[in-house]
Amino acid sequence: MSVLVLGGTREGRELASLLHAADVPVVTSLAGDVTQVRRPEGDVRIGGFGGAEGLADYLRSHAVAAAVDATHPFAAQISANAAAACTAVGVPLLRLSRPSWAQRSDAGSWHWVDSLQQAGTVAAQLGDRVMLATGRQSAAGFAGCSARYVVLRVVDPPEGPLPPGWTVLRARGPFAFDDEVQLLRGHAIEVLVTKDSGGPTSAKLDAAAHLGVAVVVVRRPAPPAGVDCVSTVTDAAAWVTAHSESGG
Repeated sequence: MSVLVLGGTREGRELASLLHAADVPVVTSLAGDVTQVRRPEGDVRIGGFGGAEGLADYLRSHAVAAAVDATHPFAAQISANAAAACTAVGVPLLRLSRPSWAQRSDAGSWHWVDSLQQAGTVAAQLGDRVMLATGRQSAAGFAGCSARYVVLRVVDPPEGPLPPGWTVLRARGPFAFDDEVQLLRGHAIEVLVTKDSGGPTSAKLDAAAHLGVAVVVVRRPAPPAGVDCVSTVTDAAAWVTAHSESGG
């Protein structure tokens, strides 16, 4: 019997380390390009499952005792597949998701939206020079933004052409506060657009507050109904231990 961690995040990697150190058999599943991802401790599998049915087959064939969804807060489809598969097979599932930035003291001054399309509309109303820090896959959803100047910060370049007036800045975080201030100043950014990814890497938000830059934040998708959720690796490890001792 093993524990399956759907990973790809710092929290997933830390959970795998804790479980491995406690001699709990753990398999971390990573999807997509993992060339820049630190390998978690324990066993690792790479690639998708083929939807909810494929994941259910994996849970059965590998005698998985419990599963932890530690994917990115915006990996809504993976989370939905995990919930459906675990329900079908009867495997306990926990959602480990880093704390939201909504708890920050300045979050009430941000402009909260439900989609990138809405973010583009709101950002253009707030200013004409926008920094987009939502990942390369979000470029298409933001393409309708009418702002004159958009800086898109990404790790890897986006596929396909970008609208006129867009500048691609390739960089990998985490980023320091002083560097973020310099970036926003250097490009005369008036509006910062980001997702509520959460976690400690919020220097861009601190820099925006320092400079008086408007902030537009895309809300997280709601987690699947009926799935227990925790926000710390310690709580997730305790949940796994409890379910391992009870046999699920």
